[in-house]
Amino acid sequence: MSDKRTAVLVVMDGLGDRPVQELGGKTPLQAAKTPNFDRLATEGQNGLMNVIGPGITPGSDTAHLALFGYDPVKEYPGRGPLESFGAGLETKPGDVAFRSNFATVDSDLVVLDRRAGRDFTPQEQAELQAAIDGIEIDDVKVHFITTVEHRGALVLSGEGLYAEITDVDPHETGKKILTARALRPEAQKTADVVNKLMRVAHERMRGLETNKERAKKGIPLANALLVRGPGRHSDVPPLPERYGIKAAVIAGGALYIGTAKYVGMEHIPVEGQTGTIDTNFDNIATKTIETIEKGYNFVFVHIKAPDNASHDGNTKEKILAIERTDGMVGKIIDRVGGRIVLAVTGDHSSPVSIGEHACDPVPIVLWSSFIRPDSVKKFSEFDAAKGALHTIRGIDVMPLLLGYSGYIEKFGA
Repeated sequence: MSDKRTAVLVVMDGLGDRPVQELGGKTPLQAAKTPNFDRLATEGQNGLMNVIGPGITPGSDTAHLALFGYDPVKEYPGRGPLESFGAGLETKPGDVAFRSNFATVDSDLVVLDRRAGRDFTPQEQAELQAAIDGIEIDDVKVHFITTVEHRGALVLSGEGLYAEITDVDPHETGKKILTARALRPEAQKTADVVNKLMRVAHERMRGLETNKERAKKGIPLANALLVRGPGRHSDVPPLPERYGIKAAVIAGGALYIGTAKYVGMEHIPVEGQTGTIDTNFDNIATKTIETIEKGYNFVFVHIKAPDNASHDGNTKEKILAIERTDGMVGKIIDRVGGRIVLAVTGDHSSPVSIGEHACDPVPIVLWSSFIRPDSVKKFSEFDAAKGALHTIRGIDVMPLLLGYSGYIEKFGA
């Protein structure tokens, strides 16, 4: 097809909700002032979406894999590789990656503080990173990078590594660092390497100048590393290869950046994109427009703020996050509306009443200047149920977006 457009996917994390008593039985999306979303609903096609499947509560990582067109049941590599990609520590097929954090332990490796006081200066992070990155155990090399506060990403590279091992992180204080166990025979090597790494890291970390200074100040020592959430990088066909497109991600959180990079998207940094309610929505809109104008065929824009508000049980902040995203989308369609096919949705529901992910389907609207509209006039969980898209799955989103944008060839003669 010659008339190709840029496909744009805007995901408001945790968008879906349930009726809230303080809002007179409305959801935050219903209560929010969303003239731009309502315009999309009026001019586009609406529906509900079970991101993974009916009755399944999605995690953010598996949800985004589905939204990018990958079956998470078959192609989910685990949280570790996705976090590592987002942190800038990329993995290759066969590597095993972990989420990690600094911790405080006593001489018997009993965990006293799982976050080692949480706060670290860049200088402290650099010294701790240097102590761990590059460790070699048997024929396995350790790659490590610090991220924010006490957190980091860790990758094991070598032959014959598998991710099916138990965590060493006890997930609570007062318990000793656990011994990793293999959950299948092939993973025994990985378990052995991780158990050795816990001891080696402790020996290297405890004598650092950083810890001497923290001891003088009465700050918890960062004398151990806890790893969890192992995942093995599998070789999935990236989006550029599957569809012949140039794809970009605009996001503030490492997990979302990492998941997008894992399937072949290029990260486009935005000044002031923090992932919180104070994220710079104007800059996100501007950068999205620039990315479209630079010729990218697919742009994924992630907004974390609605989910943060949901987890905090903060109805007013969730409404504000939705309204600010509405304004951001309005600027995009005003500038480049005639050049795009746009979908706006959530990755899962996070009702403020429970503060957690839930299995409720999320609303989705699909819009372009040429699409046949349905009869829906407002963007909400209730209105979307009446739309032309009916109920779809997360893995249906990319074919819809890319089909309308002109990147999926005719099937058959």
